[in-house]
Amino acid sequence: QVQLVESGGGLVQAGGSLRLSCAASGTIFSINNMGWSRQAPGKQRELVARITNGGNTYYADSVKGRFTISRDNAKNTVYLQMNSLKPEDTAVYYCNAVCQTRLDSPWVSYWGQGTQVTVSS
Repeated sequence: QVQLVESGGGLVQAGGSLRLSCAASGTIFSINNMGWSRQAPGKQRELVARITNGGNTYYADSVKGRFTISRDNAKNTVYLQMNSLKPEDTAVYYCNAVCQTRLDSPWVSYWGQGTQVTVSS
């Protein structure tokens, strides 16, 4: 089994910064894509950023130029640096990782429990 634990959320004023971290642990043979999604009250969960194990990145238009995703493969950890935060960035942020637990096992998508980010105006 694989566990994802997020940290780094909190309350920040508009224009401020936060850095989210997510560490994957458990029986992990390999990790493919890792990413961050968010869900605001009354809205659907949306993909914010994704990074492949080779370092290729994707960002939602709403966060381009403000958020940076990175990963440390040796630590099975993904980060999200969030700068110039806006009130509309307020949401629960979820970490995601696509993992194999053995060489011959299927790729499975795992999710963290979420961490609250609140941006005040």
